[in-house]
Amino acid sequence: MSLAVGAVSSSKNMGFEELKEGEEETGNALETAATNPEDNDEVGEKLGRQMSEASLYATEEEEEDDERDLELGPQCTLKEQLERDKDDESLRRWKEQLLGSVDFNNVGETLEPDVKILSLSILSPGRPDIVLPIPDSGNPKGLWFTLKEGSRYALRFNFQVSKNIVSGLKYSNSVWKTGVKVDSTKEMLGTFSPQPEPYTHEIHEETTPSGIFARGSYSARSKFVDDDNKCYLEINYTFDIRKEWASA
Repeated sequence: MSLAVGAVSSSKNMGFEELKEGEEETGNALETAATNPEDNDEVGEKLGRQMSEASLYATEEEEEDDERDLELGPQCTLKEQLERDKDDESLRRWKEQLLGSVDFNNVGETLEPDVKILSLSILSPGRPDIVLPIPDSGNPKGLWFTLKEGSRYALRFNFQVSKNIVSGLKYSNSVWKTGVKVDSTKEMLGTFSPQPEPYTHEIHEETTPSGIFARGSYSARSKFVDDDNKCYLEINYTFDIRKEWASA
């Protein structure tokens, strides 16, 4: 999903388009093996090739991500932010709009922003929201949630920003099934100024995959980082896709 899912790769339906295509091809291959036992070697080779291609695709994605390092300028406090470029009228108005009603007495002279991810909610039409509080340890114990196959859902984050402006806050998520990476997601949340009230960001609606190959257990890793590559949360969890929603 965007939690379990998303997509810099423009993947839809939890980024499992490749999984669905693989399901069709694998189903055809297994049917061939059942009706033509003499073709079993060829079928085994085809399935092995599909797994290898999936692993290679994931590796290439990770290598591309490692190359996208940005060199940013030095950090400065909020007061210094306002003083800089104060003769530029348009830039000054943009800063004032971004900062809003920030209480500089409470913010202080802090260089590093602080972002706390408060909760994550799964929204599905016609169902109560699934609210997932973030554990203090960062990693939920056991199964975190269950999704119904073929269901529509959206993901909502609640987070709080304090001390300084956080620039380019990003959400990324990777999902594995039986050791194979099946989805990689990135979404830019934006730039946020400190404020007492939490921010809310909702990711567009998607649809969970369906079918025998889509059902089962998944492992995932989600991260929230800014333009300075400062990580505010890294969370590892497991979730299931089943025929039905989990009973309340």
